[in-house]
Amino acid sequence: MIIEILLISLSVSMDAFAVSIGKGLAARRVRPIDTLKTALWFGGLQALFPLVGFFAAATLTRYITSIDHWIILILLSLIGGNMIREAFKEEENDETIDAQFDWRHMMPLAVACSIDAFAVGVSFAFMDVNIPFAITAIGIVTGAASAIGLHAGHVFGSRWQKPAQIAGGLILILIGLKVFLEHMGFIG
Repeated sequence: MIIEILLISLSVSMDAFAVSIGKGLAARRVRPIDTLKTALWFGGLQALFPLVGFFAAATLTRYITSIDHWIILILLSLIGGNMIREAFKEEENDETIDAQFDWRHMMPLAVACSIDAFAVGVSFAFMDVNIPFAITAIGIVTGAASAIGLHAGHVFGSRWQKPAQIAGGLILILIGLKVFLEHMGFIG
């Protein structure tokens, strides 16, 4: 079951990895504290949501799974649209770039990426899973993937700031659209 949990952890971390790439694309600079914040926000919520899903399995499953694709689409589209809008704003000072890693910017992204982890937690309720190990693995793998994605995106984005920020916004919107279309059965 350890291999399965690690594979689940890797799978669940892919949205956070992709969003972190977008975040790195949009950042003018990435400080060590930004990397830590990214890893903690994404890894922490990816670990928390399966735990909540595990405990809420019997009660909320039918409600969340019926609307999770809408929540993901709306959150990622709003965040991606805001990134595109900010790419066309005049730069005021360096504080606007640093603000991208504050809780107002990070929490919605981390929540949007963690909704699928909630569903994984629900499935854990019906499996013979060591929950502390599973949520720890999910948190660590997602945190590491997010940190790697942030730096990978930044290496590309530091040369082409405005187009990269637009690309990062489009990536978020496309991830939201992909999840939505998968849930609606239009793509497999």
